[in-house]
Amino acid sequence: MKVAFFSETGNNTRYPRDFPNARTEVAWAIALDAPMCALDVQPKEHFDLGIVIVPKNNPKVNLDFIRGCCDKVGIMQEGPNWYWQDYSMENQIWYYNILMDADFILVHNKSDINYYKGLTNKKKVFPMHSLMITDGIVPRNQWGDVVIIGGNMCSWYGGFDSYIVAQEFDMPIYAPSMGRKIEQEEKLENLRHMDYMNWRKWIDCLSEFHVGVHLMRTHAAGTFALNCAFHGIPCIGYEGLDTQETLHQHLSVKLGDLDKAKRLVTELKNDDGFFYKMCSTSSQEMFKKFYSEEEWLNRWEHISRMICEEG
Repeated sequence: MKVAFFSETGNNTRYPRDFPNARTEVAWAIALDAPMCALDVQPKEHFDLGIVIVPKNNPKVNLDFIRGCCDKVGIMQEGPNWYWQDYSMENQIWYYNILMDADFILVHNKSDINYYKGLTNKKKVFPMHSLMITDGIVPRNQWGDVVIIGGNMCSWYGGFDSYIVAQEFDMPIYAPSMGRKIEQEEKLENLRHMDYMNWRKWIDCLSEFHVGVHLMRTHAAGTFALNCAFHGIPCIGYEGLDTQETLHQHLSVKLGDLDKAKRLVTELKNDDGFFYKMCSTSSQEMFKKFYSEEEWLNRWEHISRMICEEG
């Protein structure tokens, strides 16, 4: 089955497997040997399925144009399921009409399925999990006593919640530099920021950390929890995110439960190290079982068959 992705960054070409900035949407395309196509320039090939990643800043995508080279066209969720309701009223209507016009919808988490089914009355709503292309990446085998939080000091990432809990480890705290990084974050005590970097360098740098904290209320692709699990880095995070619940099942807390998050820190710091080792080993085992590229392809084969079924 021939598949193409369409996004604002697409240029109608395929990514090589060693592409250094293989974020999730790129990893999907690589796994399926699918091109990432432009939204306004039709590729010369014809495809069975076209998967559209609607730009956050401009949802006015023409699905009829994409149907000119694809038998069926679907929408891939971008960001949390409520994100589009921050658009202008005109763009909210436009985005909703795109959803209604799509042949299928792909979502990030189990909790997103019923949301989009209820929103659109569509039956063909399926989860497409995050993916890592792990070629040439070595899981960590040694690391320092350093903790990393998964985002910056804004409500989108919940960075301050993560920072408060991370302090309980009594270790240096690092944070990535994301697009929503705010001014004066650098003034927080015991917080250092990593430089902006491509995906491959990020994965290699992440391997140096002892533990992760990512109390992010914005549930979307869940790549931070996924990346940590690949390296066997225990990660404390909120329930409702598939990667967190599946890969870090012993370290998932209810939304807003910072008290339990702090208690988990105490368990991870226990001198005998049993709980830490269990969480580390479990995360890597669950990664191999549920989030390997082979498993992702098996799930996609099943999903793509259901997409193409009549009715």
